[in-house]
Amino acid sequence: MSITAKNIKKTFGAYIALDGIDLNVPAGKLVALLGPSGSGKTTLLRIIAGLEFADAGSGQIDFHGEDVTNVPAGKRGVGFVFQHYALFRHMTVAENIAFGLNVRKRAERPAKDEIADRVNKLLKLVQLDNLGQRFPSQLSGGQRQRVALARALAVEPKVLLLDEPFGALDAKVRKELRRWLRLFHDEINLTTLFVTHDQEEALEIADEVVVMNNAKVEQVGTPQDVYDHPASPFVYNFLGNVNRLQLPWRGLAPEGSGGPFTDTKIAYVRPHELEILRYRVGVEGEVAVVETIHAAGAVARVTARRGSNELIDIELGRSQLEELALQPRDPVLLRVRRSRLFTEDYAI
Repeated sequence: MSITAKNIKKTFGAYIALDGIDLNVPAGKLVALLGPSGSGKTTLLRIIAGLEFADAGSGQIDFHGEDVTNVPAGKRGVGFVFQHYALFRHMTVAENIAFGLNVRKRAERPAKDEIADRVNKLLKLVQLDNLGQRFPSQLSGGQRQRVALARALAVEPKVLLLDEPFGALDAKVRKELRRWLRLFHDEINLTTLFVTHDQEEALEIADEVVVMNNAKVEQVGTPQDVYDHPASPFVYNFLGNVNRLQLPWRGLAPEGSGGPFTDTKIAYVRPHELEILRYRVGVEGEVAVVETIHAAGAVARVTARRGSNELIDIELGRSQLEELALQPRDPVLLRVRRSRLFTEDYAI
């Protein structure tokens, strides 16, 4: 079941939340809406779910080619998972999962045995087989979020929508649960759209990433595409650390430079795309001085100062750092392996 949004606009008074958004989520894919707070991603998700509506006459929502723009949320066949679980504290895990089925009209409600069978299958699917009779307060945050996911799936939705599903969890649990979600999605193969502001989360588990900013879509592509080939300075800055290098720079020929450097050009370079060498006369490279060295973890991070006020971050392997034997205030040479050139006003 594919999802298509066409020219979606949404305003709240004078505030523009969505400014002509087009979106296509292919059937069976896991797609991330990624962006900072206020970029419009949750508003778009809620409009797709039918919990909110776009401005009158502004666009259309299709599920697999069928127009659902004016269809109420309860009839769209959407499973929605919120950030804060929204579980009923007085109900057991099994009762929470069965809730959406039990509240259906009598004519549409499955038989009790069928509901119980579906709940048991979902408990197994979300790896909570033996916890059906516990209450939410007796579960961890990660387990509660899996209950919320099972509840959304109980009604057999056409599409699954997740709004910051791991936002209320600590970092370690988030990492474990997002890996589980990727494997889970591959098993159920249900079209899934999830909202996140966590770049690592989106890049790790999504088939496709939609980067949003200021009520518009900045870029759409696979995780590797948007990370390796950002379409704008915003995408470069949002998807991981980046250096903004003032030009000219010795030996630098940025990807897509399209001509000679000018004072209005800025080279965007990720820390791992810089090479650092000990200073030697006659060797090509940009001269800088080591400011700080952080060697904790698998990757070492060096900050070097170029000129009087330009600080540059470099990432390198621990073994390479040991070979260089760098110390603060050491002169070094920096070389750019790969970069992208943008004008100062943020146009490509």
